[in-house]
Amino acid sequence: MSRMRGRLRLVESEPDTAARDLEPESSPGSSPTSSRRAASPDRTAGRGLADLDDAQLVALARNRDMQALETLYRRHVSFALRLAARIEGSTRDIEDVVHDAFVHAFEKLGDLADPAAFRGWLGAIVVHAVRSRMRRARLMSLLGLGCAEAADLDAIASDRASPAVRAQLAQIYALVQTLPVDDRIAWTLRAIDGHELEAVARLTRCSLATVKRRIARAQHFLDAHFVDSQKESAS
Repeated sequence: MSRMRGRLRLVESEPDTAARDLEPESSPGSSPTSSRRAASPDRTAGRGLADLDDAQLVALARNRDMQALETLYRRHVSFALRLAARIEGSTRDIEDVVHDAFVHAFEKLGDLADPAAFRGWLGAIVVHAVRSRMRRARLMSLLGLGCAEAADLDAIASDRASPAVRAQLAQIYALVQTLPVDDRIAWTLRAIDGHELEAVARLTRCSLATVKRRIARAQHFLDAHFVDSQKESAS
């Protein structure tokens, strides 16, 4: 990516989160093949639900095991909240969006082809929900019934972000609010939340080629309009 993405690496998720957000959860000592087998009473007997991997929890949750549903929620809610906040640039109503996404996911567990991929599947539902909300907000703004909100930097910036980086983020979010929603989402997932291109494609439910085009359009716009105050003050 271009020079701007390099700067934004300063405010990404912690190193052990963004790169692994879409990887299946596995319990200690489990193998990739065992994590994809459905849970059965004899395999889970005597084990706490927190020790089970996602595939096993999904199998139980499909039978409306409320404790398994709660365990899935607690395991993945922080990921879902962070994902929604980074895309939206704010925490306003994010909890409601994520709650609705979980309700939808739990109602549609039978549609999940690979139970071990629950986190990525949930992420795509969250992204779709945020996209719908952003499109409604854009329409309301065009009708004069709403206005764009400033980014909530406490919600999206890393604790390690310097004041200069936070100022950059504020400017960037102000700029991306003017982009088409799909371009904004793809670029944010890639440049700010640090997902690989293939993961962005899965989260947005579109092809890799489409994701690349959206990110390129957004990056071209930002390269043309972003003002680096640090460089200007140094010149």
